[in-house]
Amino acid sequence: MILNNDIIADRLKKLRGDRTREEVAEAIGISVSALSMYEGGNRIPRDEIKMSLAQLFGTTVGAIFFNEKPHETCAITEELFKNEPGSGCENG
Repeated sequence: MILNNDIIADRLKKLRGDRTREEVAEAIGISVSALSMYEGGNRIPRDEIKMSLAQLFGTTVGAIFFNEKPHETCAITEELFKNEPGSGCENG
């Protein structure tokens, strides 16, 4: 299940961290205004942009845009999304 735009926007801002929008936009080949729309919850990126964002941030598309918590990204998703309902990593 895809998350609502506000949750996705918040995750993208958290993942960007100290990087500027310009740095992230340039790294994945999009405009700063497109990234601003994603981070503002006004748009959801195309699939290829989702994949580029996940690769840049060292996580998965599922961890950013869905409620998936793969083991290899468990630590980062648990820390970034610890205040979201259902965001705990599963053991096993």
